[in-house]
Amino acid sequence: MGVRPLDLLDLDGLLTDDERDVRAQARRVADDHIRPDVAEWYDSGDAPIRELALELGKAGLLGMHLTGYGCAGTSSVSLGLACMELEAADSGIRSLVSVQGSLTMYAIWRYGSDEQKQQWLPGMAAGRLLGCFGLAEPDHGSDPTGMSTRARRDGDDWILDGVKTWILNAPIADVAVIWARAEKGVTGFAVPTDITGFQVREINHKMSLRASSTGEIVLDGLRVPESTRLPGVRSLMAPLSCLTEARLSIIWGVLGAARDCLDTALDYAAAREQFGRPIASFQLTQAKLADMAVELQKGFLLALHLGRLRDAGDKPLRPEQVSVGKLNNVRESLKIARECRTILGGNGIRREFPVMRHASNLESVLTYEGTSEIHQLSIGQKLTGLNAFAR
Repeated sequence: MGVRPLDLLDLDGLLTDDERDVRAQARRVADDHIRPDVAEWYDSGDAPIRELALELGKAGLLGMHLTGYGCAGTSSVSLGLACMELEAADSGIRSLVSVQGSLTMYAIWRYGSDEQKQQWLPGMAAGRLLGCFGLAEPDHGSDPTGMSTRARRDGDDWILDGVKTWILNAPIADVAVIWARAEKGVTGFAVPTDITGFQVREINHKMSLRASSTGEIVLDGLRVPESTRLPGVRSLMAPLSCLTEARLSIIWGVLGAARDCLDTALDYAAAREQFGRPIASFQLTQAKLADMAVELQKGFLLALHLGRLRDAGDKPLRPEQVSVGKLNNVRESLKIARECRTILGGNGIRREFPVMRHASNLESVLTYEGTSEIHQLSIGQKLTGLNAFAR
């Protein structure tokens, strides 16, 4: 009997006992509450997000790397390991955790007032309240500097106008962190979604991340009180810092999808016989498995290195460091999913196996929170000192 891919280099020895405990807890949640039904959710395009959020909150997995307000205060590596286990079940569920904790909760935790933190964070950590992060727009995805959503003062209130699109959790969120351009620069708001005039259109017929809820937020003269404005926001660097925070969970999470595909392919190749013997015994199959295992381990070591840098606390991760992680790990995880599909042959597209679902989900992860091209240019700018972004 062979070993599992991440056991080749004894990578578990690089983790602490606490980190392994967090990983085990996340794996239990995935095994008990996600894996049994996720294929059906994917088929129907309808997952019980609120019920899942309560289970995730009960396990301490929402905003887990933040401190206070009911948050667990774990390390970035622990968060990453939890995301890896959740994405091994489904990328849509890990995306729920990332949007909740590393985007929406983080924005309020870092830039909000004490009153806003008390209002939202405890309920969000428990999974009773859900949040979404309204940054991307129909005409401004990769280039948030072109943001067209506007915020203008009107007495003691603000008036918001604009459209945000591809916003995960928007149709079911209790609070939306909305980014808008004001007279003195970009600012942010923690907007209760039950406020009069808040509009969401659900995006249906997705072919990827189907076990999630995504929508378009329409702001048409929406009036919000000054108390919703995040007072710590000074510029566009605020939402960009949230993206940097969230990308670390992606860097880890996609490895879970890749690992699940590789584990499936290994088991399938050992059981599937052609020409009188298991296909795992053929050289071409072993070459595929070996190359994928090597890339999976390299991705794990990269994620662990970035997590350790983040936890050292000397200075924040630089954007280009995070770009290296997202570019490599998402790209290689998608390659692994596609290669595993070839090992399963025609069975690779069946619902009974998770490989095609993972591959389809990873196509979305490849482009959200920075496309591969954007991350390549971020790295290229750091290497050359020259800005390749058009202006």
